[in-house]
Amino acid sequence: MEENPNNPEIQQPLMNPTAIKRNWTSYFKEFLMLFLAVFAGFMAENYRDKLTEEAWAKELAINLYEELKADSVIVVIKTETRIKQEKALQELMHYFEDSSLTEVSKKFSVNFLYGIAYRTPSLFEPRTVILEQLQNSGSLRYFKNRELQKLIGDLSVAINNINDRQRLETDIRKEYINPLLVLHYDYDFHRMLVKDSVTSITVAAAYEASDEIIPFEFKSLEKFDKQGTINALGIYGMNGLASTRSVHFQVYKDVNTKLLQLLRKEFKIKD
Repeated sequence: MEENPNNPEIQQPLMNPTAIKRNWTSYFKEFLMLFLAVFAGFMAENYRDKLTEEAWAKELAINLYEELKADSVIVVIKTETRIKQEKALQELMHYFEDSSLTEVSKKFSVNFLYGIAYRTPSLFEPRTVILEQLQNSGSLRYFKNRELQKLIGDLSVAINNINDRQRLETDIRKEYINPLLVLHYDYDFHRMLVKDSVTSITVAAAYEASDEIIPFEFKSLEKFDKQGTINALGIYGMNGLASTRSVHFQVYKDVNTKLLQLLRKEFKIKD
């Protein structure tokens, strides 16, 4: 039997508009919940990263602070040592100018030690472990303060300048000062002075403060070039040691002080 399309009994059911609207609302709610879940996860991850960066920055800041604090003490000691060495060189220059070298005084031998014989006590070698880590690993980005970043750059420049100056001092010493040791230093005096000690500068200070007198013979007197020696000591003392101390050590100390102050303020570091 042929079906009648107009027969109401076999008409197709119509879609309910309310059902369509309800389905899209459900989809939107599901999408919104999914979006909020992803967004919340993203925010939580960012927050964790921020906490991690802040913790890492604090650790780096504390390590840098300790490094700078230790060097702030050492640079003062090295500065005082240089002043003593420069004074010894000045006194030697005056002695060579108008005093006899046949029999020299205890004061002369002490000045010879401080001014000519010793080198290491006046060398300043700043610690750079944390500084290099900050620069080479990209960790400097954890320090958001622009002034802090600038001061760290200034510190690096100051250290490089000190190293350059001390290499220059070493070159001057090799050319002008070491030959004086080879020709004129009394190593018998040195042996009796230091005995079994390896810290010569400490022994020299103790000898200076004591009443003991150890004979010092100025060797190869016939080969002594008075004016050449005076000039060499002047170059080493004034152009070398004093210039490095008064300019480059001072720049380092100024930057060091500013960095310590800013690190204490920025990261709430206590001494």
